[in-house]
Amino acid sequence: MNVGFIGIGSMGSLLIDAFIGSGALKPSQITASNRTFAKAVRLADRHPGLQAVPLNRDAVTDQDVIFLCVKPLEYKTVLDGIRDAVQPNQLVVSITSPVLLDQLEEELPCKIAKVIPSITNYMCSGASLCMYGSRMTDADIARLNGLLSYISEPLQIDESHTRIVSDLSSVGPAIMACLLQRFIDAAAEETGIPREQARLIASEMLHGTGQLLTSGGMSPEELQTRVVVPGGITAQALALLNRELDGVFNRVIRTTHAKYHEDLERVSEALYGKEVNGP
Repeated sequence: MNVGFIGIGSMGSLLIDAFIGSGALKPSQITASNRTFAKAVRLADRHPGLQAVPLNRDAVTDQDVIFLCVKPLEYKTVLDGIRDAVQPNQLVVSITSPVLLDQLEEELPCKIAKVIPSITNYMCSGASLCMYGSRMTDADIARLNGLLSYISEPLQIDESHTRIVSDLSSVGPAIMACLLQRFIDAAAEETGIPREQARLIASEMLHGTGQLLTSGGMSPEELQTRVVVPGGITAQALALLNRELDGVFNRVIRTTHAKYHEDLERVSEALYGKEVNGP
């Protein structure tokens, strides 16, 4: 399988590193383009055999799968540049949530999928959230999922749920890291424990908690029940947290959804000069 990447920013380069590191792809199977060509050259230097190309259409030619890893408002320019190079048998995978499947199918003559990756994929963990266009066959889905399974658990979702599943899977690691950072900072401020020691202890705690919630088969509610002793220290801590966090995550979700719908409108205006009511 030959795979092209258009855009090697934070997530594009992460996917390339993960695919190579996991053994899913050899560098020689990857062709990459970027708005700043020197960045693609540096990536090729890091992964000998990977081909850096100056034009986006060069990352399309002779590729089986092409990942579009660019910002929403860059899609118009990118699609205009590759449209006549894309072939019907190729699979184009967008990782940008506000760009809709039907928009991509209208713009390109090939098979289309949308995948929402997560930073956790760098550790060959977490989910890849998958949506498949109308031209995808079962064989196409199996091929894409087979590639993604090297670095994640591919999960099919409904496009109407794009934002909330992205919040949980892709935004979630940053939210959990923010909460952990605040916990660590408070521990150091209140007790004088060395911050690095607190970070190591808390990070190992989060790693173990993740295992309990996945391979350990526990639900969040069950885990809390197993730790809490009625009237004990943990019960007091959770009672405080539940009071202070009341409604916080509802507001977080409303904020991310508002930004998503704003991005949907801006993408549609960029592509067609009009707004859209998307998922």
